[in-house]
Amino acid sequence: QKREISNFDYLMYLNTLAGRSYNDYMQYPVFPWVLADYHSETLNLTDPHTFRDLSKPMGAQTVERKQKFIQRFNEVEKSEGDLSAQCHYCTHYSSAIIVASYLVRMEPFTQTFCSLQGGSFDVADRMFHSVKSTWESASRDNMSDVRELIPEFFYLPEFLTNANHFELGCMQDGTVLGDVQLPPWADGDPHKFILLHRQALESDYVSAHLHRWIDLIFGHKQHGSAAVEAVNTYHPYFYGDKMDLNNIKDPLIKSTILGFISNFGQIPKQV
Repeated sequence: QKREISNFDYLMYLNTLAGRSYNDYMQYPVFPWVLADYHSETLNLTDPHTFRDLSKPMGAQTVERKQKFIQRFNEVEKSEGDLSAQCHYCTHYSSAIIVASYLVRMEPFTQTFCSLQGGSFDVADRMFHSVKSTWESASRDNMSDVRELIPEFFYLPEFLTNANHFELGCMQDGTVLGDVQLPPWADGDPHKFILLHRQALESDYVSAHLHRWIDLIFGHKQHGSAAVEAVNTYHPYFYGDKMDLNNIKDPLIKSTILGFISNFGQIPKQV
């Protein structure tokens, strides 16, 4: 509020407090999608419609999608299955594979991604290849995709180019994967994309609404009744501080939970 620290620095500080670290792919720093406009020729940072709704998680960015996740939550309540697994989302907004997929064009993340995928790149159509299509998938189209961003989206243009000339495959429509496709307002320039994206993060609109996203990820809407109301609950295994693995005697259950966390991610510690 006093403009003594940037939004970027503030988010990094919160991530650190919540136990997130560049040294752990499973608990990598998490940053928000801040824009919803990936189609305009010029970016208008004075128009509220340019921005993502920071008061809602990625699963509730459209009314239709939000209703589907609420329906999923309510259906689990009615079933005779394991009631503790009642949640809106069975996938997570940050995981080792999400981090590695964003940074796949740079080492050592290339090797990390391949090892997580069993030794090779993923099917080309599922690889991170376009900022716009990734936003559409995470905010609207794909019910198993609620991913957020990583800090590099706001300072590192190099991860958007395939400078190492990796053969990432060919999509079904014939497009050969290379550099990440950028929004029109970036003019095909990764440096311009990072510049404008960082300006968006530090804009007046985001400064005025960022606390709402922080409530969802690090604060009081992270779990409990406030999370249910905000359509922001995840599978119980994702809540690391709620799962006391030391009290679980069955080694199979313990390894299942650890495998779940390593594959799908973990909620940050509540700040």
